[in-house]
Amino acid sequence: MIERQEIVMSYFNLAIDGPAGAGKSTIAKKIAKQLGFIYVDTGAMYRAMALYFLRNKIDATDSGAIEKACQKVDVTIEYRNGEQLVILNGENVNGLIRTEEVGNMASASSVNKAVRMKLVELQQSLAKKADVVMDGRDIGTYVLPDADLKIYLTASTQERARRRWLELKEKGITANLEEIEKDITSRDHRDMTREFAPLRQAEDAVYLDSSDLSIDEVVAKIVSLYEGVNKK
Repeated sequence: MIERQEIVMSYFNLAIDGPAGAGKSTIAKKIAKQLGFIYVDTGAMYRAMALYFLRNKIDATDSGAIEKACQKVDVTIEYRNGEQLVILNGENVNGLIRTEEVGNMASASSVNKAVRMKLVELQQSLAKKADVVMDGRDIGTYVLPDADLKIYLTASTQERARRRWLELKEKGITANLEEIEKDITSRDHRDMTREFAPLRQAEDAVYLDSSDLSIDEVVAKIVSLYEGVNKK
C-alpha cells in the first residue's frame, strides 16, 4: 500500500519594519507589484481599528473600553480589480483612514495588547496562504518571526517629516513642518517603548536607511536582496 504524502506549499514572506514616515507602505506596494506578491497593509488595518475607536469616542488610554470594542470590530483585506480594500465591519474605509487624527489614534491604541492580538492572527493567516510583503512595526520580530527576508527601513526624523509635509502639500492640506516632526518623534517614542512587541530591528533584519535614496533605489536594493535569498 502506497502512503499518500501531504504536499505542503511554501510561501515567501518578506517583512519590512521601521518607524513612521520611512516609506514602508510605498516601498512594500511597489515590491509586491514587481514580484507578484500580495501586499498586506498592516498599518491600514490598525488605522481601521483606530477609526472605529474615534467614531465611538473611545479614548486610547481606556484599555477596558478598547478591549470590549475589539470584540465588535472586524477588519479584513480584500482585493477587487487589483486594488486592496480595507474593510471595517463590512464598510470600505480606504478613503477615511489616512488622516493625521486616525494615524495618531492608531499609534496610541496599538499599544493595547487586545488590539494587536486581534490583527496579528489575521496577518499570520494571510502569510500562510500566499507570497506576501508585509510592513509595520513588529512584522519581523513578532508577526512573522520566521520571514524569509526581513528589512528594517528607516530615515532621519527630519527627512521623514519633510516627506510627510510634501505629501500633505500635494493633497492641498496646509501643515506645519515643525509640528509634523514633533509628531513623528512622539510616535517613535511610543512605538519603541510600548510594553508589547515594541518597534526594534530584528537581529536578522537588513538595516536600510532611505534618507538619501529615491523610492526606486530602495525598491531595487530590496528586490536584489530577495533575489539573493531566493537563489539559496
